[in-house]
Amino acid sequence: MKIAEKFLKMGLRFIDIGANLTDPMFQGFYGGSQKHPADLDRVLDRAWQNGLDKIIITVGTLNEFDGALNLASTDSRLYVTMGCHPTRCGEFEPDPDLYYSNMCKSIEANHNRVVAIGECGLDYDRLKFCPKEVQKVYFEKQLELAEQFQLPLFLHCRSAHEDFMEIVTRNRSKIVKGGVVHSFDGTSEEARKIIDFGFYIGLNGCSLKTEENLKTVQEIPLEKIMIETDCPWCGIRPSHAGSKMVKTRFPTIKKKEKWAADQLIDGRNEPCHLRQVIEVIANVHNEPVEKLADIFYENTINLFFRK
Repeated sequence: MKIAEKFLKMGLRFIDIGANLTDPMFQGFYGGSQKHPADLDRVLDRAWQNGLDKIIITVGTLNEFDGALNLASTDSRLYVTMGCHPTRCGEFEPDPDLYYSNMCKSIEANHNRVVAIGECGLDYDRLKFCPKEVQKVYFEKQLELAEQFQLPLFLHCRSAHEDFMEIVTRNRSKIVKGGVVHSFDGTSEEARKIIDFGFYIGLNGCSLKTEENLKTVQEIPLEKIMIETDCPWCGIRPSHAGSKMVKTRFPTIKKKEKWAADQLIDGRNEPCHLRQVIEVIANVHNEPVEKLADIFYENTINLFFRK
């Protein structure tokens, strides 16, 4: 039985809470040069065939929003976020009020497709793109969007846990619909504080790299977990601790120039890889994939899709 047929027969439903589907890789571009034909249509076909029920397209800057929205308009199963990634917060300047106003207009005009404010937060690993103080100012500013539009948050926190928690705690009254800290790779203590605040935790391949990561995942309550790919990034690599727990393998080619319609490209993550993420989590928690799929699906519906 083919992989897709098996998933569909099992009745599994998945929601990828973070997919960068507007990335040039899905148009065949890598490092500025085209290596193969655009194949996003095939990427999405593989996703739907492998149990994906919905995909949330991550928006990391106002300039990306129209492209993400245009894509979402092609399929009722696609949704978008609206926010400014911490490494891109310099785009608020030199006119922060205008930038914020344009974000508001975009959300107001597309309230049926925008399901979260984000990707926003703090990233102290890549300060060369945006200084700490600028990130903090505009992360806090975007929390006003969550309050104004009564939307949950799609959050980014990288090597910035203390400042991140200080900002969300100080602005707790604005966070009316909760949120999820995506691509989590922090410590067990950090996970506990995030959960105690009321947030969910989003897990992908980057969350499953080391044995320490896996121990942390084991301690996260299932009712606080959501799954994502963060594609085309954050796939589960052979060097990752979680790789040995993956059961589902897809036909893959090593060289991009050897592209084939029915094969995935090594190193380019896709929404269909969500199956691998849940397989690792199921192994770590010693629970069946079917049980976890139902729990994570309901967690995601409750945060993003239940009004």
